[in-house]
Amino acid sequence: MTAWVPEDRAPREHEEHAVADRKGLLMIYTGDGKGKTTAALGLAFRALGRNYRVAVVQFIKGQWKTGEAAMAKTLADRMAFFIMGDGFTWDTKNYEQDVASARRAWAKCLDVLMDERYQVVIFDELNYVLKYNFLSVEEVLEGLKRKPPRTHVVITGRDAPQALIDAADLVTEMRQIKHPYQAGLKAQPGVDY
Repeated sequence: MTAWVPEDRAPREHEEHAVADRKGLLMIYTGDGKGKTTAALGLAFRALGRNYRVAVVQFIKGQWKTGEAAMAKTLADRMAFFIMGDGFTWDTKNYEQDVASARRAWAKCLDVLMDERYQVVIFDELNYVLKYNFLSVEEVLEGLKRKPPRTHVVITGRDAPQALIDAADLVTEMRQIKHPYQAGLKAQPGVDY
């Protein structure tokens, strides 16, 4: 009796790629599924492990007490964390206030983008303010063109506009298949915030 040998399905041949100079990437995490901010913060954690400095600008969450903000305080020597929002726009119900908050947050984004101390900058929930027309996509794209060549930019939020997707080097769409909210479970500390 011969022993069963599994079929080798691993890719053995691959195309060689030239090694290119390093370049700061524009990365977008979008879609209706959970995990956009989580993915961005995972990338931040990886960058911190490489002794990069990271800046995060949050557009929407406001003064929620989140786990990521608490953790960022312990990393303050290498990670700047700016909570710029007033809360979810459906809570404020004040368009002018939401636009003013988005403009302040975008000004902070431009500051950290041009600050060469940071190798990675994360603009958390920027896609929402673009969707609601608190900022124009054209203005954001113009600002992104001025970034230092090796700075990596991560933008999160549902409904990334096509022009931003077209400009990006990497786009990941999170797709919801199942979520505990559907079973009536509220947001969980340490998982959702």
